[in-house]
Amino acid sequence: MYNSIQGGHIEVICGPMFSGKSEELIRRLRRAIIARQRVQVFKPGIDSRYADDEVVSHSDNRLSATSVASPSQLIEQTHYRTEVVGIDEAQFFGPELVGVCERLANRGVRVIVAGLDLDWRGEPFHPMPELLAVAEMVTKSQAVCMVCGHPAAFSQKLSGEAVQVELGSSERYEARCRRHFEPEERRQLELLRAREEARRVPTRDDDSPVA
Repeated sequence: MYNSIQGGHIEVICGPMFSGKSEELIRRLRRAIIARQRVQVFKPGIDSRYADDEVVSHSDNRLSATSVASPSQLIEQTHYRTEVVGIDEAQFFGPELVGVCERLANRGVRVIVAGLDLDWRGEPFHPMPELLAVAEMVTKSQAVCMVCGHPAAFSQKLSGEAVQVELGSSERYEARCRRHFEPEERRQLELLRAREEARRVPTRDDDSPVA
């Protein structure tokens, strides 16, 4: 469908963690490369979980990328002949990203953006809502709930600090459906304490003598 849009435009791929957002971004960008279009890929410098110079999906699909500290640096490093720009983990950029994407689209660039639409509290993760509003095409991906196996639209935080931005993967987050999503900070802390206490409980060998 997105190939039928002519000229510059914005595509947004959003959803929770583990929903295949980066995978889909990489797929679209590779198709553009196969079509011999001039492609540049960017990622926020804050995200160094897997690689500094690659976009990496959770299934270990990789594509070379340039790390930038800000949206202004992104547009400065976009070559004037570039036809397609890919941006991963867009939620880690500030509100300036919206204007940068529109400037690129207005000059004829196809801009493909991937990012979390909700944070671990279940609240909008800016600037994604603003990007969704101005995009010509939006793809909402879903993950699999790690509790019941149903489609999941939320990112459950399992450990860490009560801050919006905290990098991590499956050791810190998991996908949840609405029924099993626990966004309240108090509940999050209760779950964390329960897990920590469970780890401290010594296991007893069935063959050991009972006192």
